[in-house]
Amino acid sequence: MEPLLSRRALNRATLDRQLLLRRTDLPVLDVVERLGGLQAQTPHTWYTGLWNRVEGFQAMAASHLLASRALVRIALQRSTIHLVSARDCLAMRPLVQIVTERMTRSTFGGRLRGVDLDELATVGRALLEAKPMTFAQLGKALAERWPGNDPHALGQGVRWLVPLVQVPPRGLWGQAGPVAHTSAESWLGLSVPPMTAAELVARYLTAFGPASVMDVQTWSGLTRLGEVVESMDLVRFRDESGRLLYDLPDAVRPDADTPAPVRLMYDFDNLFLSHADRSRVITEAATSGLSGFTGTNVVPRIILVDGFPMGDWTVSRAKGTSTLGIHQWRPISGLDAVIEEGTRLLAFLAPDDRHDLAVFDHPSRT
Repeated sequence: MEPLLSRRALNRATLDRQLLLRRTDLPVLDVVERLGGLQAQTPHTWYTGLWNRVEGFQAMAASHLLASRALVRIALQRSTIHLVSARDCLAMRPLVQIVTERMTRSTFGGRLRGVDLDELATVGRALLEAKPMTFAQLGKALAERWPGNDPHALGQGVRWLVPLVQVPPRGLWGQAGPVAHTSAESWLGLSVPPMTAAELVARYLTAFGPASVMDVQTWSGLTRLGEVVESMDLVRFRDESGRLLYDLPDAVRPDADTPAPVRLMYDFDNLFLSHADRSRVITEAATSGLSGFTGTNVVPRIILVDGFPMGDWTVSRAKGTSTLGIHQWRPISGLDAVIEEGTRLLAFLAPDDRHDLAVFDHPSRT
């Protein structure tokens, strides 16, 4: 019988893999690769994700990597925008492109009838490599070639068929810019062999293990990974619900009683979105605290205390003062540590502002 891993042991293992038990002194590029990328559909909040993980993190260091093309933002896992290294961008995209294909066919397939997809890819690539465009601009240009088709569907067809990166200034620290795209190949100028499914599973376990087959599939958007996982040299465990979990043989699994520091997580942090069974992080208390956000487009920025969600945080700015709001879902034991970490976060997010903190109990959600 496989050894049992308690929920708390899984929590500590995952926090350790995600560099959330202690900040690392690894270079930012290495950290992004270690994490398997950071979910980054928002242009800037992922900087907080790196601040939580890298000792002495400077936002401009990551911004320079994005500007120099060592890092890129591209649709990968689950067809969601991720921040990844140039190498991982080119290695991962061929493997997970089927996910974008599945979603695009489901949503836009009917509006692409009669369009030669090879020609669409060729024309779309040429347009974007000549000049980065937003999808609105791209669709308008493609409609000149296919006037009877929906311009938006044509643009999304190119997103499926051609690996597209979002180009700066979008995503640069302290800057704004249009959501403009070009092809990954032309932007990066590299040739990287595609990653195999087994390599992707190993990268996932490095960042999120121990985990089930369904966990890997949830993170990647891929299906039918059971045979891949079974073919690999992995160790096995069971969780408290009896689910079979896999892990790398040499991976570290900290003791369940390992201390976990307070962390103020960003809104789309990988920690909360990369497992089919999220109970290793999302407790019943957290589910109750998150219930007010159900059915909205608001994603809370969660406060971790002892490794589990205990509230959420916000930042507001008025008249040169940035205020960090700490919203307790229930009274937080060790609130002083949350306030101390929040003070440090404000210094990172708004170094030139005056700072204030406010603590709220059971905030109303509408």
